[in-house]
Amino acid sequence: MIKKLLACSALMLPALALAQSPNQSWSAQLQDLSGGNAEAITYTPQDKADKPWRICALFPHMKDTIWLAINYGITQEAQRQGVGVTIYQAGGYENLPKQLSQFDDCMASDFDALIVGAISEAGFARKFQEAQKAGKPVIAVLNPVDKAPTTSKVFADNVVMGEQTGKYLAEAAGDKPSKIVALPGPAGSGWAEQFLEGLKNVVAENDKLELLDEKFGDTGVAVQLALVQNTLQAYPDVNVLWGNATMIEAAIGAIHEAGREDVKLISAYENQAMLEALKSGEILGFATQYPVLQGRLSVDLAIRALQGEKVPAFLSPIPRMVSKESVADIDMSSVLAPASYKAIYTVEASAK
Repeated sequence: MIKKLLACSALMLPALALAQSPNQSWSAQLQDLSGGNAEAITYTPQDKADKPWRICALFPHMKDTIWLAINYGITQEAQRQGVGVTIYQAGGYENLPKQLSQFDDCMASDFDALIVGAISEAGFARKFQEAQKAGKPVIAVLNPVDKAPTTSKVFADNVVMGEQTGKYLAEAAGDKPSKIVALPGPAGSGWAEQFLEGLKNVVAENDKLELLDEKFGDTGVAVQLALVQNTLQAYPDVNVLWGNATMIEAAIGAIHEAGREDVKLISAYENQAMLEALKSGEILGFATQYPVLQGRLSVDLAIRALQGEKVPAFLSPIPRMVSKESVADIDMSSVLAPASYKAIYTVEASAK
């Protein structure tokens, strides 16, 4: 069930009320962008699938807890609704050929629908068309897809998230000039460029913020650590590192080792390490796109499409800045998997 809300009031509501166990239902306040303009809605999933559908899900990697959160949301909702899910991960953003091969395997293995966190939209455009011709719903999750054909897509406005972090940085810095190096993530991923676009929008409007450089790279720890170390050497006057969560993880140790505790850290998005670093005061904050919710939504949308329902073409969680001031007001169960959660790659169908 999807109920429309007044857009102005929806932005003030909690993101969602998530199930605390596989059998509990949930609901969420979202933006429906299917028509191009944002329309505030309340989304409530169905109770149980009509059939034991089989869904294939593809992730770029499982290197950080943002994809663990997607994994948690997908597997929890699959269990709740009684459908089967098999999850594959490609090992990194440099492995587009492997993810494309995994897509082909899913198509050949008689899965009913696909959920895809695409390494590259351009790389997947033709594959999505193949699935469409075969009558298999494709739900894009977390990573942005603009023009490639999908049944539905679920991701937050990454530009807004970049803007949120930039504005918070400006507020936290006050009158002190911020000399920023941005390390947004993998070039060509789409999301990295969008986060950076949001930051640049804020920098352009604030003369206290200066963007010294931007460095792209895979979200593996080794790659990001090398970029951070290079940045600290190349820019002795840098006092802010902004960008992807894995980079922030690497930077926490690197700035201490380099004796650069003057360098502030702020992440464009969330993972478990960012939450712990915020609580310990090691970072200024991060923006959230509610990954657990996105995982749950992707499963429910796939099931609805399989059962012949018309589904929204584009649903977006409403991003929010997570800082020391706001963290207590945010339901983190909608953001991250439980700390003890281990990735699940197969859920057996149980619906009858």
